[in-house]
Amino acid sequence: MVSSLDGFIAKKDGSVSWLETSDSYSKGITLADSETEEFLNTIDCYVMGFRTYGHALELSQNFGWAYGDKPTFVLTHRELRSERESVEFHSGDLSEFVNDRLKPNYKIIWLVGGAMLTKEFIRLNLVDEIILSIMPVILGDGLAFFDHVGEERDLHLKDVTAYKNGVVELWNELKSNEKCANRED
Repeated sequence: MVSSLDGFIAKKDGSVSWLETSDSYSKGITLADSETEEFLNTIDCYVMGFRTYGHALELSQNFGWAYGDKPTFVLTHRELRSERESVEFHSGDLSEFVNDRLKPNYKIIWLVGGAMLTKEFIRLNLVDEIILSIMPVILGDGLAFFDHVGEERDLHLKDVTAYKNGVVELWNELKSNEKCANRED
């Protein structure tokens, strides 16, 4: 997920033009295209909500389909037919879908965007890690990434990376929810 410093993933109108940054951080790193490609090759399938799918389709008109031929599952209640062989629509029980359909077939399942979908995955304990890239911008208002998750969750910081463009990436692993449930704060 990518968010502004103040925790928004889109402006109120849904736009994400702020994802482009002209910032410069001299101590940051730059990823080579080969490193990005190597990382993307580790992903076995993508899961996204309908709104994120819509944004991906819009971007694909100018930049091509970002997810290649990897299986992409779009979670929606709409009855739709895919124009891409690699895209499949799904509705129904999310835990059952992930545990019975995806996990037996795919090792690295990448959840792409979508605040509502991400919160539901967290609530259902279907998330192992959260990689959050924070853009050097304060939006002041918009669609919040983590509003009203509904429960406290402890995380373990696995890595932090600062990039030349001012983006900071936080790689967190979700700890067992039992500790939080038993906490008496």
